[in-house]
Amino acid sequence: MPDSGTTLLWQVIRQDDNGNHYRVGRYATRDEAQRVVDSLDSRGHQPLYWVERIGEPAR
Repeated sequence: MPDSGTTLLWQVIRQDDNGNHYRVGRYATRDEAQRVVDSLDSRGHQPLYWVERIGEPAR
């Protein structure tokens, strides 16, 4: 768990089959968020996952 001084600027987003978007989690680095996406993708789930910087417009 990050300490209170850590800024979590990156988030992992999940899009389900109906086009709904959900935040999976927030992370301090893009690499950390991408590792989560890679792990979820490797499980063969159908939903789409991606990394976004917090404050950027959604896809």
